[in-house]
Amino acid sequence: MTTETPFTHIGKPLPRKEDRRFLTGKGRYLDDVVLPGALQVSFVRAPHAHARIAAIDTEAARALPGVLGVFTGRDLAQWTAPLRLAPPIEGLHPVEMTTLPIDKVRFHGDPVAVVVARDRYVAEDAAELVEVSYEPLPCVADTAAALAPGAPLVDDTLPDNLVSHQSFRAGDPVARRAEAARVVEARFDLHRHTHVPMETRGCLADWDAGRSHLTMHIGTQAPHPMRSQLAARMGLTETQVTVISPDIGGGFGQKIALYREELTVAALSRHFGRPVRWREDRLENLTSASHARETHCVTRAAVRADGRILGLELDLTEDFGAYCFYPANYMARVIAMILTGPYRISDYAFDVKVVLTNKCGNGPMRAPMAITSWVMEGTIDAVARELGLDPVEVRRINAVRPADLPFTMPTGEVLEDVTPLETLEAAVAAIDVPAFRARQAQARAEGRLLGLGLCTVVESTTYGSEFYKAAGIPGSGHEAAWVRIEPSGAVNASVGVMGSGQGYETPLAQAVAEGLGVTPDMVNVHMGHTDIAPYGMGSRGARGATAGGGTLYLCAQKAAEKVLAIAAGMLNLNDAQGLRLQDGQVERRLEDAWQATGVSLADVARRAYLDPTALPEGIAPGLDVSLTYDPPAMTYSNSTHACEVEIDPATGRIAIARYVVAEDCGTVLNPLVVKGQQQGAVGMGLSGALFEEVIYDESGQNLTATLADYLVATACELPNIEILPMHTPNRKTPAGIKGMAEGGIMGSIGVIAGAVNDALAPLGVTAEQMPLSPQRMRALMRGAGNFTYGTSFSDPGTTAHDTTTHGTPGNSDGRTGRA
Repeated sequence: MTTETPFTHIGKPLPRKEDRRFLTGKGRYLDDVVLPGALQVSFVRAPHAHARIAAIDTEAARALPGVLGVFTGRDLAQWTAPLRLAPPIEGLHPVEMTTLPIDKVRFHGDPVAVVVARDRYVAEDAAELVEVSYEPLPCVADTAAALAPGAPLVDDTLPDNLVSHQSFRAGDPVARRAEAARVVEARFDLHRHTHVPMETRGCLADWDAGRSHLTMHIGTQAPHPMRSQLAARMGLTETQVTVISPDIGGGFGQKIALYREELTVAALSRHFGRPVRWREDRLENLTSASHARETHCVTRAAVRADGRILGLELDLTEDFGAYCFYPANYMARVIAMILTGPYRISDYAFDVKVVLTNKCGNGPMRAPMAITSWVMEGTIDAVARELGLDPVEVRRINAVRPADLPFTMPTGEVLEDVTPLETLEAAVAAIDVPAFRARQAQARAEGRLLGLGLCTVVESTTYGSEFYKAAGIPGSGHEAAWVRIEPSGAVNASVGVMGSGQGYETPLAQAVAEGLGVTPDMVNVHMGHTDIAPYGMGSRGARGATAGGGTLYLCAQKAAEKVLAIAAGMLNLNDAQGLRLQDGQVERRLEDAWQATGVSLADVARRAYLDPTALPEGIAPGLDVSLTYDPPAMTYSNSTHACEVEIDPATGRIAIARYVVAEDCGTVLNPLVVKGQQQGAVGMGLSGALFEEVIYDESGQNLTATLADYLVATACELPNIEILPMHTPNRKTPAGIKGMAEGGIMGSIGVIAGAVNDALAPLGVTAEQMPLSPQRMRALMRGAGNFTYGTSFSDPGTTAHDTTTHGTPGNSDGRTGRA
């Protein structure tokens, strides 16, 4: 049950403000921004995964009518500075990249030259005429090849392809092995994904030679960091750069970094003194934007006979691709740091390797720690299978309980104001485990494969500056806001985050309205313009509500203090004690009741701006307030996902019969927006777990360069998602906000894997690799020695917990079927 909150406007399910313009076709996206005389560019991309650039012949392309120029990495190196990442992190190699490659290409799709023309058609035709002579090199298409002795170097400046390697140990997990009844090993392979935003990357750069000023129109999740990067790499000051982000058709982490194509477009605009624009096509987006995931994990859990985990060890290897747009330790570090999540584990060790390969470079994707819950919950399920225990009971015996809070994870991360055991119990009750087990037994007798999965998630959100400093990531986690009340009483507000489809405008207006004491329709929130918004760190890591909304809430409270101080003077009171602003009207508490004073916000605003001599002593004219806020290093939300599936033995198709989420994400600014985020995250996670996969062959060729090959789930493949709100506030954040948006991906990946393996249990096989495609399911079933299509499946349970436990038994020789 959701905890009641004392708020007036926060927590109300108000319709999204921005939907009016989106639904009526009045949204303003990048392609709606038109500048006269804008030139168009097209990039020439490498057909090889790894090759020396011997020569580039641009003569034919330059001769095409309408072409203004063709430029290569050597040209761009004269106009822009390279990107260097060298945080002082032990085990992390410094890396550097030029704006475009000069000597060699590192992946299929690497941009090697750019054509500038009067329109896109000419630019693309000319790009076909650029002749690049390559000297192919051996490529490394996976981490095993990249780590092999004598492997070809992806980055010639590094000693090997292991770009980052960190280890950690708390307690003595090795000693716990000696004390354990069993050491259970489990393996997890999360495949390579890409973001697939509806709107691909693009930008429109406009250099004003008269003012020596660059205006960059670009859909970016982080406008101010984008401005800083542009200025630094073009040798400009930040006063010479303005970044304007229009409406964005999806980002999911792909629109944070300054990519090489975008910097190239900005440099070309300065070179020509004219607007230059670029929009990537879908093939470019799938092959050359950025990828994510592709993580291999092995866990070893030392356990007692009752399933209690005594010690846990993690080996993690991540395929980071060819280039580092972020410190290479970033994503893997978060996974390892929070792995133990909702469980009481003290003895823990991890060994994390991040490897360069000849693939498109990795970047953050919504829930960069996506594999975390699958690994932890999959380990719990493996323990239950090995020991013949009820998987629910194994979760209970290891769970962090309310009395344990605040609980310090072995990595030092602190859990407080979370409810993982409570959400587990709610999900178990909602899905009705005993009733499902009865249906499952009947189905197995009929030759059908039903499975139930559970996945408890502890989602790290709102990373503060302390986290970024420890991770070696440039920048900080703070956020900034301003609130300005105009002379008419209208309220303008701004913050450094930028929405990319989440629906920020309404909940952020609610946060301002709550803090100030006005109605949300009185508030206009401005985002995405670096000359208007204060310098903030943008949208990433589920920080929109806590960092963005929390900062605006605090700033609005600060503005309210000044409003009430002026109102007190207007009411001939000595101070503002006993006054409040409610829906834009000043009220006074008299005889235990709030009474109207007849003074409105508009009255106060007119006094503040137009009659400053009448202001109380020490009060400056105007009503313009700013504030910065740095959240805790990490805050946490939590949830438990429960899922029922059926696998068709004939086709391998997985059908989701029911999906339940019990979630605690703190104070909710707007339930409609949060529900959309929850459902969207679950849908995105299921799509990745069941369908999506970036595939490279052994020569490094991308085989999934179209949406006919890179499959994405539609509404037809996704289930109805039942949400059980169980929100409790965080006592250390403004208004008790915790943040959310990524936990749905973590939970859906883990729960669908658990449900599938529960369904496969009678066959003695375990799915350890995603996506869980029909082909993979059929391969697993064909590999099971006891599988015959159309026959009943026997119950594999071996203990008194048969009604709730359907684990995978070991074969007679101790082996377990895996894929």
